[in-house]
Amino acid sequence: MNNIFEEIPGNLEQECFQLLQTGDQVKIERIISKGQSSPESGWYDQNWNEWVLVLKGEAELYFEDKNPVRLKEGDFINIPSHTRHKVAWTAPEKETIWLAVHY
Repeated sequence: MNNIFEEIPGNLEQECFQLLQTGDQVKIERIISKGQSSPESGWYDQNWNEWVLVLKGEAELYFEDKNPVRLKEGDFINIPSHTRHKVAWTAPEKETIWLAVHY
């Protein structure tokens, strides 16, 4: 058994992506951020849906055709495939732990 809040890397200069489970049509990962954001240019434009839950910390997502969305602990959002988005901000003073389900 594992714990989603354990084994947090000490050095989080870059976001940490950890694959937790995968199947024919699904991928579940833990993402750990600490002050990171997406590059100014470019957008995520995925061929799959993504459901994300912020377990700890805070983040803000930008969508190309919508207002920014602020996520705090316990908040989740479904991002349909080909919805152009980026991570605008994550809390710099503490880890933001995401649970992402790609399907």
